[in-house]
Amino acid sequence: MSHQFPHTIETKYGEKINFLRMDGNRRLLAGFCKPMAGPGMHTHWRQDEGVTVVKGKIGYHILGEEPRYGGPGDSVTFKRGVPHRFWNAGEDELHITGWIDPAENVVFFLSTLYDALNRGEGNRPELFDGAYLTCRYRREYDAPEIPGFVKNVIMPVAYSIGLLLGKYRKFKDAPKPY
Repeated sequence: MSHQFPHTIETKYGEKINFLRMDGNRRLLAGFCKPMAGPGMHTHWRQDEGVTVVKGKIGYHILGEEPRYGGPGDSVTFKRGVPHRFWNAGEDELHITGWIDPAENVVFFLSTLYDALNRGEGNRPELFDGAYLTCRYRREYDAPEIPGFVKNVIMPVAYSIGLLLGKYRKFKDAPKPY
């Protein structure tokens, strides 16, 4: 599955990412979040991520540390393997620029995740696509707030049922996990 760039994705929860272009191994992007919106706690095992605030106020939290805040011109880097989250901590739209290095499967993964979130309920992705992403790309991405029983039992069972039902034919050209 290839995307033309720039490529834009957004959730019904107020997050938007414009994947712009490559710079070496880095995927450059621009992001926008409505007040209090932003990705949940997550880990990317293979990529570093950096963001710089263009406009607004960012809140960010590295698991095990106190939340921090920044404004225009402030930058933060999230190292691979470190659970983190960020959100719009202000009253106006947050605009950031950023990068993910190496880019690898990030555009496919986040595009599929945003689509599943938009079809899901209660800030949860649609079950079968969520199970697909959780199981297939488990060595690349993690959501530490998902209970272990759900990740290790429910999602693999849902993934297996999805395989039996042919739910993943649409992903026949999906990138191979690393």
